[in-house]
Amino acid sequence: MELKEIQNLIKFVAKSGASEVKLEMDDIKITIKTGTDEPNVTYLQQPVAQQAAPAPQAQAPAPAPAAESAAPAPAATSSNDKYITVKSPIIGTFYRKPAPDKDVFVEVGDSVKVGETLCIIEAMKLFNEIESEVSGTIVKVLVDDMSPVEFDQPLFLVDPS
Repeated sequence: MELKEIQNLIKFVAKSGASEVKLEMDDIKITIKTGTDEPNVTYLQQPVAQQAAPAPQAQAPAPAPAAESAAPAPAATSSNDKYITVKSPIIGTFYRKPAPDKDVFVEVGDSVKVGETLCIIEAMKLFNEIESEVSGTIVKVLVDDMSPVEFDQPLFLVDPS
């Protein structure tokens, strides 16, 4: 397995939301864990011919996987106004409706309560209901229906007052 393939696998696992993946192929065993608070540092010791003391060399691993939360819809205050931004907790496809023939979960101007479903994000054939962590009024929907979304991408603006 090439280094580039391993790096791509790490990126894919980080974006998928999986907490741990183990891969075993012939003579290679790879374990990728995400969501740990420990820094990932790999120490390599190079063989040194006829030198006094071999020095360990620290090398940062290939793009460290980001810690992804499985908690629904983290909310963060926007730096330039009074609104709260509801962000995507995972990557996937954003849906405003529970089914194509149903009404949208929330519209601009609707009041929402903590725990109320705002949207669905499909990730790897799983439909994840994203619930509000704040009570307030929907001010703006920031993503179009059936659009791909990234981890931590803003989805809604909510006025908590």
